[in-house]
Amino acid sequence: MYRTLVNFGLTRTDAKVYIYLAKRGSRKGKDLCNSLKMQKQQLYPCLKNLQKKGVVNASCNRPALFSALPFEKVLDLIVEVNKEKAKALQASKEELLSTWRSIAEKDEEKS
Repeated sequence: MYRTLVNFGLTRTDAKVYIYLAKRGSRKGKDLCNSLKMQKQQLYPCLKNLQKKGVVNASCNRPALFSALPFEKVLDLIVEVNKEKAKALQASKEELLSTWRSIAEKDEEKS
């Protein structure tokens, strides 16, 4: 599971926080710090990154409650991100090949 999350672009710490929330349910930041033995200076940027990726939500309450998107939904996000990457690579394929050919030709001319 860690590898999948890291391949999605999460850090190991992000993955650790996500998995904790996914297993244990919604938690306040202070509770996460205590349970995961993390400093808040490390935790809150991690939570922000997880929110940006769409895998953790924060309530509007103060203090906020953080909750994880179900793992099945995270897998759906990973599939979508990889589909988009594949489409982008396919769209730029000809340009990349053209650039490669021109580099190869220049190398041949130097030989």
